[in-house]
Amino acid sequence: MNPISIITKKRDQQVLTAEELAFIAQGAATGTIPDYQLAAWLMAVYINGLTDQETADLTRAMAESGDRVDLTGLPTPWADKHSTGGVGDKTTIVLLPILAACGLTVIKMSGPGLGKTGGTIDKLASIPGFRTDLTPEQMKAQANHIGIALTGQTPSLAPADKTLYALRDVTGTVPCLPLIVSSILSKKIAGGADHVTLDVKCGSGAFMETPAEAHRLADALTKVGTAAGLKIRTAVTDMDQPLGRTAGNALEIKEAIRILQGQETGRFRDLCIHLAQITLENCGILADPAFAIDSGVALMKMRQWVTAQGGSTEIFDHEEWQSAPHIHEVLHLDEPGWIKSIDAETVGLQIVELGGGRKAKGDPIDYTVGIETLVQIGDHIPTNQPLFRIHAATQESAEATSKTLLTAYKISHEKVEPRNVIIQ
Repeated sequence: MNPISIITKKRDQQVLTAEELAFIAQGAATGTIPDYQLAAWLMAVYINGLTDQETADLTRAMAESGDRVDLTGLPTPWADKHSTGGVGDKTTIVLLPILAACGLTVIKMSGPGLGKTGGTIDKLASIPGFRTDLTPEQMKAQANHIGIALTGQTPSLAPADKTLYALRDVTGTVPCLPLIVSSILSKKIAGGADHVTLDVKCGSGAFMETPAEAHRLADALTKVGTAAGLKIRTAVTDMDQPLGRTAGNALEIKEAIRILQGQETGRFRDLCIHLAQITLENCGILADPAFAIDSGVALMKMRQWVTAQGGSTEIFDHEEWQSAPHIHEVLHLDEPGWIKSIDAETVGLQIVELGGGRKAKGDPIDYTVGIETLVQIGDHIPTNQPLFRIHAATQESAEATSKTLLTAYKISHEKVEPRNVIIQ
């Protein structure tokens, strides 16, 4: 089989066979198809799409491109969760300890950031010593002991997705529904869980910017996932403003800890509890996620998790670790009013400019940089109210980011209602 003929076929809007898609997946997994041809194929798919059958065939081929985790012997039910990504989305880091505290076994494989959205693996990698390279055997042993295990995309699990995922990030092909579906579900299938909760983000800080797009993705994930034998629950949630207070790798870990310590309330905590509730319902478990936080059990589970994967538990005692050298506040200098909008996309792209995300495959990340969003849609703000707090490596980058962030919000002179974090 020839990769050029497959690229040409999709370029010309023809339907690919299961065998051709398996050839692409194996070529991505083994390196026998070079990056430039895979990039051309990704762009052809981005432009011309895949049918439901092609998407299902590609998903299976990607899941079968490497090993699959056999969870036999672990306490049931086995749960997993995935978010389609957003600015400040550190939900996994809070949700997994809550679910483990409620009695679930949670094994998850996560990826790095894509474009304007951060990646769970990058956030966790900001914890000194934290391992993101567990083998399937290590994941299973750890989950059996503490109920949680999370790793990056290991060479043996869905290796086709690891290659394609990285290329999508640097070829402008991230917001492609069939590629998103196959990437998400191939990892879920390879990871071995049978109950999966999918958080589909919607808004300027997400890949799906409109409710219609988000609902199409949720429907496609449900359809393909159910056909693969998974028990799927989906939620469509708001990403028209950054989620929570922080965006940036170490900053988001610190916020997640504060949530589990019971120090913060609001939209982010509400989302974590909602996702926990629908996951527990999907698994047939009667438990109270809010009690898991308030009782301290979820925080204990996160301590166990960080310790098990080699991370420093000093992160729970103070917030001085991984701190940027320059901090700069952006003030609202105009007339008082209500926050009408906050452009999450602009915030996410500015984090990339600060060095907290990747512009090219393999770029290093500065874990210390990021942006705190100090207001939310619906807040009334006076003149000189701080809007954002920038954490930067240099004074020059902080000042450049400050100028851009002044364009990232809009004010109304009439009252604006807060946005619900749960859309559907």
